[in-house]
Parts: sequence; structure tokens; C-alpha cells
Amino acid sequence: MRLHTLPLGLALVLTSGVAAAPHVSNNADVVVPNDNRLHAGRLVNGVLTVRLQARTAIWRPEGSKGPIITTAAFAVEGERLQIPGPLLRVPAGTEIRATVHNSLLQPMWLYGMGNKRGMADSVAIPAGEDREISFRASEPGAYYYAARTVSKSVVNRGPHDSQLGGLIIVDSAGVRPDARERFFAITMWGSQDPTVESGINANSLFAFNGQSWPRSERFELTQGDSAHWRFVNISSFDHPLHLHGFYFRVNAKGDGVRDTLYTAAEQRMAVTEYVAPFQTVALSWSPDRSGNWIFHCHFAGHIAASGAFDADRTILKPHASGLHGTNEHRMRGLVLQMSVKPRGSVTMAGNAARPIRLIVRSKTKVYGANIGYSYALGGTPDEQDTTMKVPGPVLELARGERVAINIVNRTHENAAIHWHGIELESYSDGVAGVSGEGRRILPMIPPGDSLTVAFTPPRAGTFMYHSHSNEFQQLASGLYGAIIVREPGATKDPNERLIMISDDGPILSFKNPKDFPRALVNGRLLPDTMDVAGGVTARLRLINIRAEFPSDVSLLDGDKPVQWRIVAKDGMTATPLQSSARAAAMLIAPGEIYDLEVVVPPGAVRTFRVALPDAPPHLFPPTLLTVRGR
Repeated sequence: MRLHTLPLGLALVLTSGVAAAPHVSNNADVVVPNDNRLHAGRLVNGVLTVRLQARTAIWRPEGSKGPIITTAAFAVEGERLQIPGPLLRVPAGTEIRATVHNSLLQPMWLYGMGNKRGMADSVAIPAGEDREISFRASEPGAYYYAARTVSKSVVNRGPHDSQLGGLIIVDSAGVRPDARERFFAITMWGSQDPTVESGINANSLFAFNGQSWPRSERFELTQGDSAHWRFVNISSFDHPLHLHGFYFRVNAKGDGVRDTLYTAAEQRMAVTEYVAPFQTVALSWSPDRSGNWIFHCHFAGHIAASGAFDADRTILKPHASGLHGTNEHRMRGLVLQMSVKPRGSVTMAGNAARPIRLIVRSKTKVYGANIGYSYALGGTPDEQDTTMKVPGPVLELARGERVAINIVNRTHENAAIHWHGIELESYSDGVAGVSGEGRRILPMIPPGDSLTVAFTPPRAGTFMYHSHSNEFQQLASGLYGAIIVREPGATKDPNERLIMISDDGPILSFKNPKDFPRALVNGRLLPDTMDVAGGVTARLRLINIRAEFPSDVSLLDGDKPVQWRIVAKDGMTATPLQSSARAAAMLIAPGEIYDLEVVVPPGAVRTFRVALPDAPPHLFPPTLLTVRGR
């Protein structure tokens, strides 16, 4: 089974890691986070020589006040341990000669150091012994090395060996490396705790370069700077990586064996990019607005605050964990913050031409015994409707028209809203305690209070809005809606349709797949038939806002995919290569948005199928939407 979903992947990883960590020893040393800026070894005459060692480590990814984790890690022999392991960076064509010593108490299998690379290469290193490894780094790109001990698979490692890995960066021969380029390894540590409802140890966490938010690295940029970031996912989980406020360009993707550099025609713009386990991606972006911004994984559980998994989801009162007792967003895990300085004076936006009032509500016993949430437009009948409709109202906006949205919090806990994909001012972006600049920082909206944010959409397209507070509960339980930005004066295409994929309530436990919520389509497990004009191009605006699950989506004629065209990704118009006709089947991760064009013949019936990737249908029944040509 592919490790596409956090719950399935987490269940597999935690199951393999239930035994006590066998390499714990009394002489464990302390990990140093590795920001992947300095490379290890000695490069002479086209040969890099390096001596590595695997030892037991004490890791504190959240600093001195965070959890103390015992795990295995790599170091340059005689030096301090690092997570991720020491960076091996060489020009293409370099021969790498590594001596790897296993100081652990079990045999170790090392992958990725060989001419085949990735999972195709493995070297067994008995406890207490060395192995000499030699291979040629022939192709430029981002790669990895990773190891396992008692785990049965390096892709599905338990907590004790989950940090055994590092990056191999191969630069083009004869080209000076770009000093602006940064490299990030994604790792995860987790274990089971059968004494709590979720089944997850409260110390389980994800990290960029060995550090978890709020200890993860923070970046200082200036308007107009260029950022070039490469991510290597050496965790057993997939990650939809999301940038607030700006688009990034996807330059390359790899799998540890080869790294494919995209041509100009192949490159695409996005705000969310899906990265599978042991996959690599190269992104470039340039901030054109000042302020504070974040880059994070869009799985809610990968940025969830400590205590979020086991918070009470049944009672309308602030969580006892104190998750919402401050004006800041208590994120944790895969989050990076960027502060962008203005280049010159800051231009203040004009007054809003159009006010909108958006009500945030909560109610008990919406999803069984659990709380539900919903958005409603102020001044409409929905404001008084207590049925807690989902998704929230579609916000129809015009490109270039400034709006002021008054957010009214009628829930029992703090609220914040992120305007996903919109290029806007930092203060309005929706991350309490971060968004804004200088002393003007966006606060949380306490229960019974309100806050107004303003922005001017600069482009037409499909976007969304959703909670950026207690996401692990609120995203799965109703706080999301679509934004459609049209050209000034344009009217709605009568043959466009919105398809929003979301959750049928929160995840309560990772112990049993039967406890996971099913996928809703437009707020329903059994969605209404969708009629489109037969023989006429229909535009499907497709959004995935599930909290933890990607979806395999397809449009079927019987059991065969028809054809469709991708005309936009995350609100950005697709390139000609992207928009060529293709089979109507793809994976869409949380935080991704696609605009699709399809033709349904008159009288024909098609099935839009939403399924959990590779999951047994008897455990995870697909959600089916009938699309009919009229």
C-alpha cells in the first residue's frame, strides 16, 4: 500500500514501532539540528571522503522546554550527532567514498548510497562494525540516504530509527552553487500510547531540518528577493506543502533514484505541492509584499498543537489543554516563518468598496456526539439557520475590487480564517500571532468578538477560505468554503460547477480505520446529482479541504476514466502543456485546487468518484457523485 494518508501511514508506522526502542543506551549524546548549509567530508581531486557513524541520541526538536526524545541519528565520526544526518554535497561526477560505522545495538541497513540510489541500494552493517561504500554521484539533483534497524522497511520505520537519514546534493559540474538555495529534510518521530483515545504519544511530531515549530528556522527576506528551496521527504508520510500569500514555481521533482529538472514548458505555478514519502521537490518563489508569512504542511495533524489529538470534541467550552488561551496560533511541527522587509516605503491599500460579514458558529452533537462548525453570511437566512450547513457560503468576488470581511466569532473558542491562495496583505492572511508586520500583528478572535480584514484579489480564479485555528478539529468539522474571483463585470458561467471534498467530522482515534471520517462531496455522503449542459464544455472547480486525507478522484464512464483538461491549478491559469487533454483521474491533496474542463454528452451519465488512495473499499467506501448531461 502506498503511504498516501496520515492515518493509514501513521497506523503502519506506529504499529511497527510499538516495541521499546532497543538502541537506548546510557551514553546517548545530544542531537544538533542540521540546517544543511555545511557539507561533510573532504573533497580532493574529484573524490569526497567521509566517515559517518550511527549512534543513540537525545533529540529536543522543540528546544529545552519541549519533549526529550531518544532516537538513533548519524554524525561525522568523532563529532556531534545531527538530525538530519550530515549533508553530502558534491559536483556531478564526484566519487563518494564513505566509511559508515554502526554503534547501535542492532544490525543496520543503509539505503541510498550506491550507484542505483534510493531504495534499490542497501548495505547491511552489523552492530559494532564498519562498511566501506563507494559510488559515483553522476546526475545533478537532490537525493537521500536513510537507514533502518529493527523496522521491517525503511519506508515504514518505527520511532527508534526514523531519524536515520540525510541529504545528498549533487550540483551541476562546473557551476558555482547558488548561495540562496536552501535544503530541507522532512522527518517524523512517533509512537503509540494506548492509554489515550487517539492512540498517539503526545510527543509525536514532525520536523524541518531537525526542528519543530516554534523552534524551526525563520527567514529574513526583502521584497523582490528570490528564494530557492529543495525539500527531501525522508519521513514515512506524505506532505502537501503550502505557501501563504504567494505562488511558487515547481522546478523539479525526484524519487531518490533520479531528479527530474523540468523544462520551462513543464514548470508550473502553485500554492500547494504534494510530496510523497521519499520524494524530493525544488521550489522557487519571490515575495512581492512585505510582512510575516508561513510555509507549512497542509495536513492538519502535521501542524497540530500538543494536546490537539486528544482534546474533548463534545463540549462547548475552551479546551482544557489551553490550545486557545492566547492570541497566537499554537502550531507545532512542519511550519517555517518568513519575514519580508519592504524595499522602500510601504504603500497602504485603499478603503474597501464592499463589506461582507461572515459568521463563525459551533454547535454540539453535529457529528454524533461531537461538535460541528459552520460559516454563514451575515444578513442572510443562513445566519439564523441552525442546521450547520457545509461547505460555507461561496464568496463571489471581483478581481481588483477591495473587500472588507467582518469575521464574527459565535463559537466557544478562538477563531481565525486563512484566505487560501489569495495574494493579499500579510495582516489579513489569517495566522494569529504571525500575520502582519512590525507591531501590527493579527490576533485571534475570542468567542463573542469580531475582527475585520481587508484585501483586493489580484487575479480571477478558484480559491478557498478555511479555519487557521485548531485546524485538526475545525477543518474536519465544517469551517471551510470556496472563493470564486471573477473578472470585473463577468457573470457566472451557467455550466460551471463546484466540487468541494471535505470530512464527515473529526478523527477521534488512529487505532482503528473504522474511526476515520468518510469523504463528503459538497457537504454530503450521498451528494445530489449534478446536471450540466450536454455536449457543452463544463468547468468543474475542484477543492480538497480534508484535514488529513488526499483523494484519488476520477470521472468515469462506467469503470473507465473519460477525458478532461486542467485549466488552472490553485487559481493560476495552467500552461499549454498542463492543460492538454488527459485521462480524468488524479490525486488531489488537502489544500490543492484544480479547475477542470469536461464535456458530458447529452443524455450521458458520468460518475465522479472520490476514494482514499489504495485503501480497501470495505473500510473506506468511495463517495460517488452522479454527473448528468442534460
